[in-house]
Amino acid sequence: MIRFIFVVLFVVLFLILSTPLMLVEWIIGKFNPCLKDRSSLAIVNWAFRWVIRLSGTKVIAIGEENIPTDTAVLYVGNHRSFFDVVLTYVRVPRPTGYIAKKEMLKWPLLNIWMKDLHCLFLDRQDIKAGLKTILQAIEKAKNGISICIFPEGTRNKTQDTFLPFHEGSFKIAEKANVPIIPMTIVNSAAVFEDHFPKIKKATVVIEYGKPIYPKELDKETRKSMGTYVQNIISETYFKNKELI
Repeated sequence: MIRFIFVVLFVVLFLILSTPLMLVEWIIGKFNPCLKDRSSLAIVNWAFRWVIRLSGTKVIAIGEENIPTDTAVLYVGNHRSFFDVVLTYVRVPRPTGYIAKKEMLKWPLLNIWMKDLHCLFLDRQDIKAGLKTILQAIEKAKNGISICIFPEGTRNKTQDTFLPFHEGSFKIAEKANVPIIPMTIVNSAAVFEDHFPKIKKATVVIEYGKPIYPKELDKETRKSMGTYVQNIISETYFKNKELI
């Protein structure tokens, strides 16, 4: 329980004490948006690294060399834990917006940082609003901002299984003409969700697959991109379970 208390206290203190930085970032953004992107990324990554340290989580990262650094990408991953965002965000090489559920907008201060980091908020109950979010993600990717999405649509609460990947998620890569990076996360629920509300030491494996360029795939595969990428992630998941 002590780790949970430390993490919560750190997050609360960071959000409160970083309030002046939000104003600084806003001013920087008025004159140099690219500098704001880089500085916001550095600030939040610093905080996330402390969360990882305080939680006692060990990360085994595989395949980071597969992530192109000269273009935006679409990260596509399986989703079992709140920690998935923390553990993966510290590894992104360029500004990256995560697609989150719209309920995250209700979190004061956190929602400001999320907006600064190009995060988008998806209404899972409103198809029209959801389409608008996907279109916004496409525009961001075209403008050089990587996007991360968990296409299961919610956290999967059953170990060693996958919810269906929503096909619409992959339109971001297809329409923005950016590569897809399969992102396989193993054992992240062991940090928190498996024994809520305790946070315990755990080893998490994250593997980044080789880039998938939608235009290089045949028409039939592009029609079922969700299944195609899910199969890659599933195969990698069960392979990497042996590392835990």
